[in-house]
Amino acid sequence: MITLAHISDIHLSPLPRIALRDLMSKRLTGWLNWQLKRGRGMRRDTLSALIAHLKAEAPDMTAITGDLVNLALDDEAARAANWLAALGSPQSVCAIPGNHDAYVRGALDTALAAYGDYMRGETLDKNPFPYVRRLGDIALVGVSSAIATPPFFAAGKVGAEQLARLRKLLHLLGDANYFRVVMIHHPPYADYASSRRKGLWDAGAFRAVLQQVGAEMILHGHTHVSSINAIDGLAGEIPVIGVAAASASPEGHDAPGRYNLFRIEKVGTAWSCMMREYGYQRIGDDIAMRLQMRIY
Repeated sequence: MITLAHISDIHLSPLPRIALRDLMSKRLTGWLNWQLKRGRGMRRDTLSALIAHLKAEAPDMTAITGDLVNLALDDEAARAANWLAALGSPQSVCAIPGNHDAYVRGALDTALAAYGDYMRGETLDKNPFPYVRRLGDIALVGVSSAIATPPFFAAGKVGAEQLARLRKLLHLLGDANYFRVVMIHHPPYADYASSRRKGLWDAGAFRAVLQQVGAEMILHGHTHVSSINAIDGLAGEIPVIGVAAASASPEGHDAPGRYNLFRIEKVGTAWSCMMREYGYQRIGDDIAMRLQMRIY
């Protein structure tokens, strides 16, 4: 049995000191949003306690579906690298970038240079995404939907070339009978993905790939809420599971910090996958198991 933890939208706080020149871009609107709203709700102590609880469960792998930083400043990238090192080694932690990791042009390159060891695995060619991490019969497939966008946009895009590589990888892994877990920051289901401002611009093409070659589960972040949806796959519906922002405090959030824990194993020729959701309640500082359900 493999135990997989899923967290997302870390949004490490507080912000480092910011020079005026750093605000001569989209970062200005992000900084204002942080000062007026987000900075009060994303707390370091909330995140630290949640991670301590997660570590006590001793997962075989922890998957992070993006947004480690806020404005993609160089100091934030260095801090994210240190935070990941404290969480675990690249052998036990894998991540993909979110829109905040690619907040402005060139930011994703900075992120990959700083903490790219956590975003690497087996690939089809020299392109970093999608990549594969294999643990026994489980294959985690890291997809990047992180792109720099104009102010007031938080959308994502996978791109035709990455989708072609994804199709081939999922086909190969499916033929080898792996339990395929696709990690992507932006949710691909139509109700959310259709948003021009926040959605996945090529969600239709992404869903078409999954219809053609299938997968067993999709994990995402971005929405800052815990959710369970589905998209069509090759052999039926594919569960699409999101998780609340890991650093969201119980005060002022309908969905405070949470993580999911999956226990996956093959029983005969069938898969068994149990999911437990742990996290804060809307009142208080206790972390509890909020949900338990069978995915397969």
